[in-house]
Amino acid sequence: MLTCKNITKSYAAHVALRDVSIEIPEKSVFGLLGPNGAGKTSLIRIINMITAPDTGEILFDNQPLHSDHIFDIGYLPEERGLYRKMKVGEQALYLARLKGMEKTEAVKRLKYWFEKFEIVGWWDKKVEELSKGMAQKIQFIVTVLHEPELLILDEPFSGFDPINTNLIKSEIMQLNENGTTIIFSTHNMASVEEICQDIALINHSKKILSGKMRDLKNDFKTNTYEIVFKGSLLKFTNALWTGAELIDSKEIEPEHFSATIKLLNRTTTNDLLNGLIPHVQIQGLKEVLPSMNDIFIQAVSNPQTQSEIA
Repeated sequence: MLTCKNITKSYAAHVALRDVSIEIPEKSVFGLLGPNGAGKTSLIRIINMITAPDTGEILFDNQPLHSDHIFDIGYLPEERGLYRKMKVGEQALYLARLKGMEKTEAVKRLKYWFEKFEIVGWWDKKVEELSKGMAQKIQFIVTVLHEPELLILDEPFSGFDPINTNLIKSEIMQLNENGTTIIFSTHNMASVEEICQDIALINHSKKILSGKMRDLKNDFKTNTYEIVFKGSLLKFTNALWTGAELIDSKEIEPEHFSATIKLLNRTTTNDLLNGLIPHVQIQGLKEVLPSMNDIFIQAVSNPQTQSEIA
């Protein structure tokens, strides 16, 4: 769907992007991750043709990005972009017309979304009367109204309470199921784990990791497991011997424990269980995979890992 090739962008003495290449698969939910100031918004502005790269190229459906593609893109910025003195319905209709929609069709779709989000009563209110979350909800509607092929969401849950966060999250997933390719930009690593299949991590203007989330989790896993058992914690610990390291343990209820262990010296899970079963009653075993936050911290602190995986 979208290919960014060797994108570099500088503002005066500040390098915002340094030779960034990213491939965004069609019909995917792609997480563009990194801390504030990493370069995510600079890349998004280039994709939206708000600014141009100093060097590099962007392809949209295998064609060089050009002005007509803007009608195939929906962009929800993190900052509010509504005119405060305009009425909500008037503002929404104006933005829909900027995306090339006919007035009759735009009004029809706006009424559908306003009813769906239960905000029909806000049509004639002024934008300045809206809360931060309500303004973000209006912007989400306007962003998806023209049914873009590519939807770019920059911190889309900013300003939302948990109920509205789940509402928007559900709509994002439905749009993706209907064929929309989505770029989800955030510095909150945990929020993408539910919805993203592919990700890229950007830090200090450079891409440090990219790939399918499941592959990255496997690449960074540490042979760590969580075991739930009944019996003596002392016997459990002694039975580990030199095959595993006990990282943490807690008593769930009397004589019932949850323990986190790391396998050592090429010990397998079968070896582990064979050593434990004579001493405690095993009730559960699962591998502990790293979170995206764990992966990011490890990648940032290990330059060699960055170059091998990016």
